[in-house]
Amino acid sequence: MDAIHIQGGNPLFGETKIQGSKNAVLPVMAAALLIEDVCIIENCPHISDVQHMKQLLEGIGCRVNFTNGTITIDARNISDDTMSGESVTGMRSSIMLLGAMLGRVGEVTMAYPGGCVIGERPIDLHLNALRRMGVSVYEKEGGFTARVKSLEGTVLRLPISSVGATENIILAAVKARGVTVLQNAAKEPEIVTLCEFLREAGAVIEGIGGSVLIIQGGHELHGIRFKTPPDRIVAGTYLMSVLGAGGHIFLEDAPVSQMRSMLVTAREMGAEVSISKEGLTIIADDHRKAVPYLKTEVYPGFPTDIQSILMAALTTADGVSVIEETIFENRFRIASQLQKMGACIELLGSRKAVITGVDSLLGCEVTAQELRGGAALVIAGCMAMGETVIKNRHFIERGYEDICRDYQNLGVNIYTG
Repeated sequence: MDAIHIQGGNPLFGETKIQGSKNAVLPVMAAALLIEDVCIIENCPHISDVQHMKQLLEGIGCRVNFTNGTITIDARNISDDTMSGESVTGMRSSIMLLGAMLGRVGEVTMAYPGGCVIGERPIDLHLNALRRMGVSVYEKEGGFTARVKSLEGTVLRLPISSVGATENIILAAVKARGVTVLQNAAKEPEIVTLCEFLREAGAVIEGIGGSVLIIQGGHELHGIRFKTPPDRIVAGTYLMSVLGAGGHIFLEDAPVSQMRSMLVTAREMGAEVSISKEGLTIIADDHRKAVPYLKTEVYPGFPTDIQSILMAALTTADGVSVIEETIFENRFRIASQLQKMGACIELLGSRKAVITGVDSLLGCEVTAQELRGGAALVIAGCMAMGETVIKNRHFIERGYEDICRDYQNLGVNIYTG
């Protein structure tokens, strides 16, 4: 059965190690496509999105081996320029292969990633920027073909600070003729990781970590060995778990320098947080404080991927909390599932939620509808009295290597079935 079972209602105690970053490794795997050599990527999480990316790379001719957390990608021979099937339509991150394929072979035919339609989802930001670099786009039923004779460096300014568009522009620009200046670039740690990977492979990129990137295209790239950093969103998930359930946990390898906004919120809720070179220690009692107002923002602000996870933790906080979502719509779909468990949540349109803390949640059967909302339900299950059954486990497995193992390390009675 595609479900997770939790016997909740107890504080968390123990320690667990943070896996490699999903949002960092996927663009690095795409970048390996630009290199006519062999790349070795260590600390790679064993998650379904990585498996989908592996299948996409193999489908166009790469040789990919994934063993014991290390992926070896041999991209010396590309035999196809068409990408379709569930690995594209089921994973929005597949769009980052657009820039990589244009940089490597100058053409790609793709299904719309994640079922999106141009103009209704941010894929139009990717295509509009690439058109400025000389790319022609031909739409057809269910997908499109992008083609370019020679990518040209130019000055680009993104209308919004999009992570995916920033990644695609970087991947194309390292193979373009001349210099590309990207203004209002996303500054997320995953962008920094992508740039560091490419720079180690021979690319010339200035301004890494800032909002303006200067990329000198056309430099020869070579294979490298690279280690994926820990996943800040996974670490944030377990941080929010102990805030909701109470307890004392240690998160080994937590990337604390990337988690500052989350740690501010943890302290605001009354947790004791200690940082060491080995990781992060969190102590939280049974009475956490409400958060009067919080809004999601681009990095280094509070991440949208943690918003629904925080909402679950706040359902039993003392007082009233307000969350405003400024990045994505439909991030509040989790509210109805938490309400089934006894949470008091009022939605003010699609962008604001008011959470009034209740004494406790009650376990019941709930359904995950997407990745981070599914993780939020796991947190709610840890907090709730009695048994919680979370259906659609496969959504959670897109981003968490073994969420049951990790929570078992923290003393939770949790299993799949």
